[in-house]
Amino acid sequence: MELTSREWWGLIHGMVLGALFLLGFAGGLAELHALRPAAETTAGIRTSARRLRLGVSSMAVAAWGTVITGTWIVYPWYREKNPASPRSVLLADPNTERWHTFGMEWKEHLAWLSPMLATTAAFLVLYYGAGLARNDRLRRVAMGLFITAFATAAVAGTFGALITKVAPVQ
Repeated sequence: MELTSREWWGLIHGMVLGALFLLGFAGGLAELHALRPAAETTAGIRTSARRLRLGVSSMAVAAWGTVITGTWIVYPWYREKNPASPRSVLLADPNTERWHTFGMEWKEHLAWLSPMLATTAAFLVLYYGAGLARNDRLRRVAMGLFITAFATAAVAGTFGALITKVAPVQ
């Protein structure tokens, strides 16, 4: 089995960067949730803060990589001006027309919120570090930003997978 260059870029965009995003989210959320002063010693909080910085930073970087490769590499192939393009295939069938009008609009516009929110959460973690263990409100704000970034990306990823199933970029 051979993959075309377009299929490779689709794989990198969706599976490689998406998997890194998921791993960063899982690790970052677990560390944010566990970061409390009563739960650990000062040395333990510092170790947890290091893992937390790694998790949220990797999620933010993976989110930016995903939207950049999607917007400027994969998406132009989706919108090509020929009858065999994925966009044309979706719009030609009344049953899949909404996949384009709603699903791709989400992917084109709202998916960009994910790296912005992830970067904001990463900034809070990098700036405050272990201090988040003592500031419960700020830790919850960082968690909320982090979870919202993941939810936004999860919707975009789901739409991407479903659209690719019906009309793959080839």
